[in-house]
Amino acid sequence: MSGWSPSSGDGWNRWWPKVDYLLNAVMSRRVVIFQNAPGEPPGQIADFLMWGGVECEILPLYSHVPNDLDWENLAGLVALGGPMNVDEVDRFPYLAREKEWLIQAVRREIPVLGICLGAQLLARCLNARVYPNPVKEIGWYEVNFTPATASDALFRGVPWRGTVFQWHGDTFTLPEGAFLLATASDCVNQAFRYGTCAWGLQFHLEVTPSLVEAWMESAEASGELEQLGVSKRQILEQSRHQFERMQRLAEVVFPRFARLCALGVAR
Repeated sequence: MSGWSPSSGDGWNRWWPKVDYLLNAVMSRRVVIFQNAPGEPPGQIADFLMWGGVECEILPLYSHVPNDLDWENLAGLVALGGPMNVDEVDRFPYLAREKEWLIQAVRREIPVLGICLGAQLLARCLNARVYPNPVKEIGWYEVNFTPATASDALFRGVPWRGTVFQWHGDTFTLPEGAFLLATASDCVNQAFRYGTCAWGLQFHLEVTPSLVEAWMESAEASGELEQLGVSKRQILEQSRHQFERMQRLAEVVFPRFARLCALGVAR
């Protein structure tokens, strides 16, 4: 029986340099995650990127701001949350650089995912207004997904209603030309897509149960929960029932984002 194998000669020798080049090109590209505050890590999104075969680099902008990004090898950007307002550049100078990078990424059609503050930063970069929401949201809330999700690369096929974790005081107007993907009664603009590769999520799909617990300890200590008339115990009890519902959504959205970054589909 005769046949071709990797060791059988010219066929393999001819193709291997091309295969090796492609593998090295894919492995050298990475997703950069902007961390805006020490207590707001990437949570499980870093895991989903890794499981999707995408290397990621966490940039703690609150302690170090690089001169620039490696745009040639940039597979995607993720901008995380933080307690500040998007325009508090005097107190947090790195926000100005972060906005510049988000604008560049959108122009280059590099996949972008903004979460909470990150979504507000993205909206602000797209000339939307960011302002205090009528009510502060902390805990588990229902959102309704819009018909625009039917053709969306991340949210296609999700149920019309979902439960998500929130911790924010500000909100944003929908950027001109953007598609509203999720909405709610107390905060209208919950998720949007701009173009083909930039998403903003007001809610926190990235959290884990342990991260929720740590955050609620902080919210309790600061008095924010008392102001809303809820307790840490109540929210953690809700987490036992609601986390799995949100996790099913995360297991749809994050792998799809990882796939876009890995394949460079947006470009």
